[in-house]
Amino acid sequence: MIIPVKTQNGSYNIYLERGALAKAGTYFELNRKVLVVTDSGVPAEYARTVAACCKEPIVITIEMGEKSKNIETFQYLLTCMVEHAFTRTDCIVAVGGGVVGDLCGFAASAYMRGIDFYNIPTTVLSEVDSSIGGKTAIDFMGYKNIVGAFYPPMGVLIDPDTLQTLPKRQISNGLAEVVKMAMIGDSELFDILEHEDIASNLDTIIERSLYIKKYVVENDEKEAGLRKTLNFGHTLAHAIESANSMETYYHGECVGIGMIPMCSPNVRDRLISVLQKLDLPTETAYTAEELLEACRHDKKASGELITVVFVHEIGKAELQTMPFAQYAALVKEWLG
Repeated sequence: MIIPVKTQNGSYNIYLERGALAKAGTYFELNRKVLVVTDSGVPAEYARTVAACCKEPIVITIEMGEKSKNIETFQYLLTCMVEHAFTRTDCIVAVGGGVVGDLCGFAASAYMRGIDFYNIPTTVLSEVDSSIGGKTAIDFMGYKNIVGAFYPPMGVLIDPDTLQTLPKRQISNGLAEVVKMAMIGDSELFDILEHEDIASNLDTIIERSLYIKKYVVENDEKEAGLRKTLNFGHTLAHAIESANSMETYYHGECVGIGMIPMCSPNVRDRLISVLQKLDLPTETAYTAEELLEACRHDKKASGELITVVFVHEIGKAELQTMPFAQYAALVKEWLG
């Protein structure tokens, strides 16, 4: 399946096909020097399969986890390209989850003012969300995604077969973003998550999530309005991640917790039920007071106001700008 994404800053295709990993050279222009970047949590055979499709591959592996999404790893990618004499006609391919994709996209945007970037996500989370839309970033001074750029990929290849090697917790982690997509824009997808078997409907779940992200990105690439709804649950989620020095929680798990205070009571009950079905946490060990200071540094905060995404009805989200004190009260109501 080919899903075209057309934006003002560039159009590209999402290729969704089981077994597509070995066809990367068919879908991407790899007849050149290619920096193939993966992480230690991804089966090495995935990067080797992609490298076999490249004319001149240089494969590097970074440490898995959010802790690698920093200025030092960003510098390491740039150093590798300089040392291997990359030019503006060469490219980067990310093979892994959201951390690898964000790092590679940002490095591609900066190297020689921009070289081609391809994304091959290998986790549920990155396949349905972070690999599409062109947001790239690193964490800096303890704050999530505070340094980055909008830089769309030249193409995205999604091979659901790569999910077979994921631990169950990582599957659940990615499905939290699917829940988010359903909450803000697809009540039928939410019904699937609520009532149907997840494993047997996984390809459909991925496809429906991609079409939600495609619609949002095409209509609001730079997050002027509609795209902000994709931040549902993320203000609190990013605060948990900022406090999460031991990486107790994964990103999707943080998003799941972050969505709960930001919906009406009747929606909240259904949301919690689905999160529990997916083995996702609905509480955190951190108190509201521990997290709210990080929330003040969120990109959606401005002075004493903060813009949040609120869901009154499943499938429909709205942006609300409220005093930070009101937002804090909602968080404290849930977390105490």
